[in-house]
Amino acid sequence: MFGPYQGPVVKGVDTATLAGKVMCGYQGWFGAPGDGSPASAWRHWARGQGQFADGNAKVDLWPDVSELTPGERFITGFKLSDGHPAEVFSSYNKQTVLRHFQWMRDYGIDGVFVQRFATHLSARSRLEFCNAVLAHCRQGANRYGRAYSVMYDLSGLSRGHIGEVINDWRQLRRKMAITDDPAYLHYHGKPVVAVWGVGFNDGRDYTLAECRKLIEFLKEDPDAGKCTVVLGVPAYWRELDRDAINDPELLNVLKMADVISPWTVGRYTNPAEAGKYAENILMPDLTWCRQQGLELMPVVFPGFSWHNLKGGELNQIPRLRGQFLWSQFLNAKRAGVSMVYVAMFDEVDEGTAIFKCANDVPEGENSRFLTFDGLPTDFYLKVVGQGTKLIRAETTAASARIERDFSHSMFEN
Repeated sequence: MFGPYQGPVVKGVDTATLAGKVMCGYQGWFGAPGDGSPASAWRHWARGQGQFADGNAKVDLWPDVSELTPGERFITGFKLSDGHPAEVFSSYNKQTVLRHFQWMRDYGIDGVFVQRFATHLSARSRLEFCNAVLAHCRQGANRYGRAYSVMYDLSGLSRGHIGEVINDWRQLRRKMAITDDPAYLHYHGKPVVAVWGVGFNDGRDYTLAECRKLIEFLKEDPDAGKCTVVLGVPAYWRELDRDAINDPELLNVLKMADVISPWTVGRYTNPAEAGKYAENILMPDLTWCRQQGLELMPVVFPGFSWHNLKGGELNQIPRLRGQFLWSQFLNAKRAGVSMVYVAMFDEVDEGTAIFKCANDVPEGENSRFLTFDGLPTDFYLKVVGQGTKLIRAETTAASARIERDFSHSMFEN
């Protein structure tokens, strides 16, 4: 599992460039008792210890498991409206992850940034889980002609531990030969690696100096460097305001990157606000990046809800039957960006998932779940697939045709 890839390779998307790509975030952090993982416990489904049942849910969306084989399904403590046990999946199951990459191929989605959490690197069981999921993603990307790249999420990392991320990337390159993989994403002839969580003002313990050290390593190390670096940053990074630390050094650190990707989830709540953000923030961001010789990769998201996770309002940012997400794709295209990050492929915890989710959800007294409002379970996969075509459209006429035809077929009928 943790060695160079030796399986079949299917040529699909061009993995030699990030330009024209729409990449999704892939959490891959869901586990279940009996899935074969080291902990063999409910992972990211349940908020606390014990059974994944009413009152102990962490997710707001319920995955559609109708296409999964019996071996991919795990019975929960919830019941569906017909009295049958409600089931979920485990990301530790290779067959399920491969199925997700098959969906990406079927709906024209380029690939994913596989999330690799810095806080999991020092715990053996968590690291084994992450390694297994990464290996599954590697196989899925190669088998179905998709692209993938590693994204390190620094959230929760303690000060003085950035070396664990550096050592992990060394191991991935040495033992897994990950950047030699045909499906691994490259840009400007260099492997793409993303680092999420630079410059946020939410009390993070690690420092800007440590972030600088990590970026320098990824770009300059003679053995494990020479990478194209994508940085996940606050939405108001350029202004050093709101969700960003008010430290001019942040801009100096960001200038070291190749691609800036501002995190916009929750920063606007409807198409009108998304439009104002694009005009007042996104377009000036793009101008700044171009002046520095950098690229901008905006984040789009379908909606948001973390009622069961955080006790917030259910359906806090409504999806509006896909129009909210589509409006963000339109804004990105009109701004002139060449790449987009979709949050997220499988994030049911915060209600941003675009993969197949159910309309028949469990009924609980203390846990409540969203649906896709009766839309087909693959609806948001289709939206992202069309968004990919829109971003890649080379002419104004082609963009207008995609916008007109898709808007009419999906939102007006």
